[in-house]
Amino acid sequence: MFNFQSSNEFKNRRIRFISKEDIEPHEILLDSLAKKKEEEWGISEKKIEVPLYRKILQGFYVFCFIIIFVLFAKTFQLQVFEGEKFIAMAEENNFIIRQIQAERGVIYDKNLIQLVSNKPSFDLVANVKELPEIESEKEKTLRDISQIVQKDYEEIKKEIEESKEQQVFVAENLDHQTLILLEAKIGEFPGFEIQNNTARDYLDGPIFSSVLGYKRKNDEKTGLESYYDDILKSKPGEMQIKRDAEQNPISKEIVSLPESGQSLVLWIDAGLQKKASEALKNSILNTGAKAGAVVILDPKTGGVLALVSYPNFDNNLFSQGMSLEQWKSINSDPKNPLFNRAISGGGYPTGSTIKPLIGAAALEEDIIDPETRLTCPVEICIKNPWFPDKEDCFADWKFHGTSDIRRALAESVNTFFYKIGGGFEGFKGLGPTKIKNWLKAFNWGSKTGIDLPKEGEGILPNLEDEWRIGDTYHFSIGQGPFSATPVQVAAAYAAIANGGKIYQPQVVKEVIDKDKKVIKIMESNVLKEVPVTAENLQVIREGMRQGVTSPNGSSYVLSSLPVSVAAKTGTAQTGRKTSDNRDYLDSWIGVFAPYDDPQIVLVAMVEGVEEGQVVALPIATAVLEWYFTQK
Repeated sequence: MFNFQSSNEFKNRRIRFISKEDIEPHEILLDSLAKKKEEEWGISEKKIEVPLYRKILQGFYVFCFIIIFVLFAKTFQLQVFEGEKFIAMAEENNFIIRQIQAERGVIYDKNLIQLVSNKPSFDLVANVKELPEIESEKEKTLRDISQIVQKDYEEIKKEIEESKEQQVFVAENLDHQTLILLEAKIGEFPGFEIQNNTARDYLDGPIFSSVLGYKRKNDEKTGLESYYDDILKSKPGEMQIKRDAEQNPISKEIVSLPESGQSLVLWIDAGLQKKASEALKNSILNTGAKAGAVVILDPKTGGVLALVSYPNFDNNLFSQGMSLEQWKSINSDPKNPLFNRAISGGGYPTGSTIKPLIGAAALEEDIIDPETRLTCPVEICIKNPWFPDKEDCFADWKFHGTSDIRRALAESVNTFFYKIGGGFEGFKGLGPTKIKNWLKAFNWGSKTGIDLPKEGEGILPNLEDEWRIGDTYHFSIGQGPFSATPVQVAAAYAAIANGGKIYQPQVVKEVIDKDKKVIKIMESNVLKEVPVTAENLQVIREGMRQGVTSPNGSSYVLSSLPVSVAAKTGTAQTGRKTSDNRDYLDSWIGVFAPYDDPQIVLVAMVEGVEEGQVVALPIATAVLEWYFTQK
């Protein structure tokens, strides 16, 4: 029924293999896959199976080895060569340091009236490194912030991009409503935080701004805030904040405690400063003058009792924040309220306030003696060196007749000073070189060293620039190519009042701690002794006193004061004209009182005064009357 072949027949058949090698696993897989496809597609196909070449497999092994080697090398680089760097970066991400603010030192006047204090302030700050790196996210964050704080987006962006600091104050002194809104949403704004700071609060800001200056939260400083920053500044503490991988705070640890700054007590008398500011402002506004300054010194110490520059500015705007419009208004003001006219720049031509110095020089050089009387015509004329048939004439403001040095000072006799300064018809004068040297002796042309930043030196003339006798005449009455600052004039007048000592004007009197314990007393510093004898200085003082007591004296209006004073006025040509061709002048007065025992030296200067107006004298009258009535 069944026909089977015998085993012997099977033995006679031979099975021939294509390869002597064993069947590889992938061949079995390929056969299984082919069989599966046949069943799915319903077809049968004959396949010729070719094993992988040995070289391909070896190449694959080499490729894998290279990849593993590169990964190993990179891992070795990151862990060994750059390990410390990345550990530090990890630590930086894990820990952040925040400063703990301390109180900056405050400032008092001589009577311990507090002029500067610190008040709490909440500010929105951008931490530049922590802002979103993706530009679109960063823009969205800044635009959202700009809407909340009501500040222009472009302005915020510009401030952040141009800042050299890692923290940028985006909005200062946040109001209550804005603060609540930001606190609720601050987590949505990466890189931003609300800081609890302090802002400087200045008593009667504009009145004291020329002395105190300001301190902004970005650490920009002027005035005393800048000059004494090392004393006033606090030492902030540090807090270390640990964060998780999502940058959420986990713990806080105080690394160092904050230390408050020391405080200053000034020579400034707050009441006197206010009165001087008021008198200067009223005089300028009532006459249409441009600007001015008042400096008041203690002639026995050099202490600055008052220092005013007008127009002024409100330093609270700088310390507590201002709008863009307010900054533009201040910065574009042609009268430049940020310029301190009392101490800065090249100064101003002094006019006749130079005459006490010229008189002292003439006495010391034996050009005259106290009793020398000179004929003082209404003008003196000399031949023009370039046109011999013409004369150059130098006029007085009125006819005075014969005069000695006392009367010449009292009535401000120009022709007297022309002669003692430049000489005339055989009378030998000082000459320009001696005049310049004597002004240097009174410290003109040099800084006084007042403890405020940006002091100017004034200007002394270059005598080599085709200098002529007419230039010497002008020089002798405070005209020509030279100038002095109000503080230089005040220091020189203090020397006349005190017997010859040029003191360095000193604003700060003492340094105290938070308990008002004196840490340091600022000693008075004598810059130089004026080489004028006591007798000759007394003659100058008598002439200045006569200017007040004589009905013809230039300062006679001061005779009504409740104290004896000595004074010298001055007006200086500026070269500018009014619309009706009158001159614009700089008006000066220098005065000390009481005459027998000077306690106060006042110098006032008003610039841009129309010819014919009396401006500086009313300032001195108002201030001295208030001061000695109060005393």
